[in-house]
Amino acid sequence: MDAIRLHAFGPPENLVLDEVPDPEPGPGQVLIAGRAHGVHLLDTTLRRGEPGPLPLPALPTIPGREVAGSVAAVGPGVDPAWVGRRVAAHLGAVPDGGGYARLVVAPLEVLHPIPDGLSEAVAVAMIGTGRMATIVLDAAQLESEDRVVITAAAGGLGNLFVQAALRAGARVVALVGGPAKADRFAEVLADIDTSALTVLDYRADDWLDEARSALGDGGATVVFDGVGGESGTAAASLLVSGGRLVCYGWASGAATDVPADAAYTVVPIVGPGAKPITDIFQRQQHALALAAAGTWRPLLHEVPFADAAGAHRDLEARATTGKVVLV
Repeated sequence: MDAIRLHAFGPPENLVLDEVPDPEPGPGQVLIAGRAHGVHLLDTTLRRGEPGPLPLPALPTIPGREVAGSVAAVGPGVDPAWVGRRVAAHLGAVPDGGGYARLVVAPLEVLHPIPDGLSEAVAVAMIGTGRMATIVLDAAQLESEDRVVITAAAGGLGNLFVQAALRAGARVVALVGGPAKADRFAEVLADIDTSALTVLDYRADDWLDEARSALGDGGATVVFDGVGGESGTAAASLLVSGGRLVCYGWASGAATDVPADAAYTVVPIVGPGAKPITDIFQRQQHALALAAAGTWRPLLHEVPFADAAGAHRDLEARATTGKVVLV
């Protein structure tokens, strides 16, 4: 079968298309013929060989932990009725999940049947990115009176936060990297009232002033920040006293700088102080159901399977819009 393998840590070009033996499912496992393969920012960290939340894999390795497709075969003890069913699976907190492959072995207990009418690419976005979105939104506890700022609003998580905040009746400032990303919001907001939405280019010199004007009433009550660094720190400066800074990552490579005398509350989703997450499978189910109902319409950045290097390159350059998926 075809698989994307990493033979040496380093740049995106180290991800190469190889021919490898077909895997076989063992007891309690299935073999998935993949049609969509999720790409996560953590995958780029592992590829570079940098320390992170997961140990580095032994090389060569097939990266990837998210896959959607159809069941091609089952192992001993698994009901043959699974064969042919469309499924999505998150392979867990492992450094070498094997998700960037045409055929992927997964344990039966992580399988989610894909709802009718939902594409494999959307399904793979929901089991990873959608799951995290439910965690962040639960922590944020949005209300109609909130005034919300969302960094990386055109990213895989950010666009879901925009949809959720608008549906909650909040006023929203969405920060994106350029007009092309702003234009793509039309794809996912067609049935949502956008009169309370302001989309700003965070690269513009005057975006902070524009944000303050759009927010009114003193500033933001909630900031969703997955970027950190200068952008996250600037966004946090918009918070009113008693506001909430919901931190779910630091894509810039540096955490948001929170002053010691900050008058707002920091709500950590990952890293120090974050609460453990124990209901992962149920959250994946919930995210799939939201997409199937049309409540969430995730933006997707689809890349041909063989060009995993290009997908990593675009992700690291912040040149993607939505969830990155190999198809």
